[in-house]
Amino acid sequence: MGYLGQFSWPPPLCFLQLNIQMGTNKKTAKKLFHLLLFFLCITVSNNFYAQSQTMGSIRGKITNGEQGKAERVSVEIVELKQRTYTDINGNYVFPSVAPGYYTLAVKAERLPEKRFQVVVKPKEETAFNCDVSKISNSLGEIVVFGDRERMIRRESTTAARLPISNLENPQVSSVVSQQLLQQQVVTDLGEALTNIPGAGVPIAFNQNRLVVLSRGFYIQPKFRNGLAAFIQTSIDPVNVERIEAIKGPSSTLFGASEVSYGGLINRVTKKPYNGFGGEAAYSMGSWELNRLTLDVNAPVNRSKTLLLRVNAAGHSENSFQDAGFTKSFAFTPSLSYQVNSKLSVSLDLEHGINKGTSPVRFTPYTKGIVSQNIADMGIPYDRSFASNNMAYNSQATNIIAQANYHISEQWNSQTTISRTSSSFDGYTSQLSGRSATTLRAQVTVGKYEYYTTDIQQNFTGDFKLGNLRNRLLVGFDYYNYKAQRNTANVNTATVDFTQPLTTYYRTFNKYYVDSAAQTATAVNTTGRENTYGAYVSNVSNITSNLLVMLSLRLDRFENAGTYTLSTAATTGKYGQTALSPKLGVVYQLLSDRLSLFGNYLNGFTNQTGSDVNGNTFKPEQANQFEGGVKIDLFDHKLAGTISYYNIQVKDIVRNDPDNADYSIQNGTQESKGVEVDLAAQPLSGWQLFAGYAYNDSRYKQIDETLNGLRPAESGPAHQANFWTSYKMERGIFSGLGIGFGGNYGSKSYQTKTSTAEVIIPEYFVLNSTVFYKWKDFRLALKVNNITNEKYWSARLASQKPFNVVGNVSINF
Repeated sequence: MGYLGQFSWPPPLCFLQLNIQMGTNKKTAKKLFHLLLFFLCITVSNNFYAQSQTMGSIRGKITNGEQGKAERVSVEIVELKQRTYTDINGNYVFPSVAPGYYTLAVKAERLPEKRFQVVVKPKEETAFNCDVSKISNSLGEIVVFGDRERMIRRESTTAARLPISNLENPQVSSVVSQQLLQQQVVTDLGEALTNIPGAGVPIAFNQNRLVVLSRGFYIQPKFRNGLAAFIQTSIDPVNVERIEAIKGPSSTLFGASEVSYGGLINRVTKKPYNGFGGEAAYSMGSWELNRLTLDVNAPVNRSKTLLLRVNAAGHSENSFQDAGFTKSFAFTPSLSYQVNSKLSVSLDLEHGINKGTSPVRFTPYTKGIVSQNIADMGIPYDRSFASNNMAYNSQATNIIAQANYHISEQWNSQTTISRTSSSFDGYTSQLSGRSATTLRAQVTVGKYEYYTTDIQQNFTGDFKLGNLRNRLLVGFDYYNYKAQRNTANVNTATVDFTQPLTTYYRTFNKYYVDSAAQTATAVNTTGRENTYGAYVSNVSNITSNLLVMLSLRLDRFENAGTYTLSTAATTGKYGQTALSPKLGVVYQLLSDRLSLFGNYLNGFTNQTGSDVNGNTFKPEQANQFEGGVKIDLFDHKLAGTISYYNIQVKDIVRNDPDNADYSIQNGTQESKGVEVDLAAQPLSGWQLFAGYAYNDSRYKQIDETLNGLRPAESGPAHQANFWTSYKMERGIFSGLGIGFGGNYGSKSYQTKTSTAEVIIPEYFVLNSTVFYKWKDFRLALKVNNITNEKYWSARLASQKPFNVVGNVSINF
């Protein structure tokens, strides 16, 4: 029955009826239930134990740099929900606290909240002092914000890999918070990504992995917690704390293997905290959508130094079209251990299994047809050209082990190892036009397997040389990639897509394809790559308001070649070395509120082969120049970025116009534009989010059929997204809220050459939600695509029409 077998709903039974390949599903679910119950019992017993101990206390002083004492600073013991404020001299005290490990949250006006670990011992006073002027996100330190600040502010702990704030960072990043996703009743990662300015309509590639746009290039969500996680299947958002879209070429700090010239997408996942709690939620909706999620957090030991958080999700949904479905299960535990005051370690697991049908991909017939529009081709919008008996099974596992060590007041160390395995077994199909009204499906049947290892060591320092404050990153990483493929292609019958598909399903079915695949030519290959990188990045405060960033990466790429089983030969073996610089300048017109920035960013892509003269190709390069303004005004009620960028890609390998059998490396492409990303809270309870992206992309020197044209892969030239919500905070309707928003994209192309174009029309999709929160319960109703807009992805896949999703959740 494969990885998932058959799902059966209602969803309270879904986890018990998943047939997981690793063992009997009921036994697995029973063990998980007992494990969670065990941790719950431990937590309850800890509470009783703590009450019986001799009390201690916490006392300290909060200062503010050269200004000295800091009055009216909030200090809170997070686990006990006890809060006090500093007096006129900056002193505070908690006179009676049970022994144990606690988190102190310190919040001064106009500064982000900072959290620190403290230990309270029996009959002893714990002293904790803090200087709030030294705002940093150093490795191992927890920096958090309130619910409003988490949604409005644009802080990223990954973009610079350094303890600097967003306004100090010359690179642009967009952040989508978990709180926003909850408002929007998001049930899949694609919906979440539409909140990123310029992302466009998410494109489902084979295995339902997602691709979106950024600055005229494709990017994928292939980073988790700052490390490459090569997952070639769909990803469940159940454990997402926030999504960070880091814009522009980013090879200097993140390498080239999984980074696009448009940037990268990093998923920051939920981490354990001190205390017992969690949430259970159920969503149901159109086309038999059923989704059950669970989030449970608990301390494991009495001192609360060992913490566990488990997120899980079961998801089942049919297509709105005449065939198609997806079923999945995700299990994502996270374990953290505070070994001592200097060392902390963590272990994060992300495991997902999926079963579904191949996403739609259509390449129209273009010979002799200069221009055509997908909306006018006569393809029924609700026709999938799929079959539910031709499904795939996929799985992905990503494990991240990390150790953070506080070397001194100035230096921190972070050591991380990430291992990923991802596999796909089943059927994918591609529809190819054979004439203006006919098409044929080519089915690929077989198995793909991917394995990656990412080892990374970072040292960060925050120190002064003379009067100059420096924040320095020195890092090393090793990335190993292995891919195996064992597939065969089968062509099915050509059919008229404007007519009933009786003849189509005579060949597009499991029995015909399996039989034909037995005699088809098999592709059985194995490829391996190794990348070694070293990088350094430093931010210097020339003055208190003027910062300069200088960064450089040395990258060595070794492709071990592709081994083909049928020929027992290895081909394509090569190695390349690249340097990737990064420069940036920030000037804060208003400290921590308004800054001007400029950057030069570099990205590269390794290339294989040589030209007619035997000259080996070098890495393709992309260089970006960008300038703009960042704001964080009115006590974090208005935040955002406005910028202009220009990306020049050079050394593109293209067909040699003078030698038909060779390639030449002199192609160029330009991508320039404007991006706006704003978030605001004009009034209490009212929030606004808006994004706009204009992109002008052109091939400058390329093959004759593309010269001077916009690449089809660059998507719409104009894109916009917005969301606004209002939640009543007083009166009899307190807890009631509404939300409204949508996405716009101008005309784009599936094909764009000098001889043919396939147009994708503009779209404007509107969504709305209403929600109500009472105590620990929350109800929500979401209406998607209110106007029933017809729109398509870049692969010409029809998108969901009008649909409804309901959600109920309980916190504990």
